[in-house]
Amino acid sequence: SCHLQKFSDDTALLSLISRGDDLAYREEVNSFVGWCDANFLQLNVGKTQELVIDFRKKKQTFSPVVIKGQPVETVETYKYLGVYLDDKLNWKRNSDSVVKKAQSRLFFLRKLRSFDISRRLLNVFYQGIMASVLFYAVLCWGRSLTAEDKNRINKMIKKSGSVVGQSLDSFDMILDKRMKNKLKTVMFLEDHPFTRFLRISGALSVGEC
Repeated sequence: SCHLQKFSDDTALLSLISRGDDLAYREEVNSFVGWCDANFLQLNVGKTQELVIDFRKKKQTFSPVVIKGQPVETVETYKYLGVYLDDKLNWKRNSDSVVKKAQSRLFFLRKLRSFDISRRLLNVFYQGIMASVLFYAVLCWGRSLTAEDKNRINKMIKKSGSVVGQSLDSFDMILDKRMKNKLKTVMFLEDHPFTRFLRISGALSVGEC
């Protein structure tokens, strides 16, 4: 019921807690703390946070995790590898961050246009500086956006297109392209957990996903 996900110096522990039994989760936390100590790694408890996702109407209250006598802060929103996760999984906070970053970069795109930069270079700037923000990790959150948040992102794309001087792919178009490319890649990865499922199901083809 527990999964440890590590990327560089960031570590996330995910656990499915059923019937209020969080013993396995707390044991895994203690095991990880012990592993850090044994390998001379200092765990920054002050930067460690806990996010509880519970969609039940009657939510259960859990006592905070304690690491070396210091309780871990429980939060409603957590930023992991540049993506904001919240306890409702509605991606509102992440959308706010994406739009805000894109808005600041739109200013520089307009500045470039005022210098009579060619349309090709404006498009290069958009793809490298703005699209990289608008669609960062989009496969994780793109399908769960509300219509309101999706419209906000599409407005940013439309504004960018008017500055660049050409029509740019909408949010849904980019999401579909990246989803298909990801599925094609997964189908040829022997050690990916989804590969066997995709091949057995036979529901995917190169032309349609």
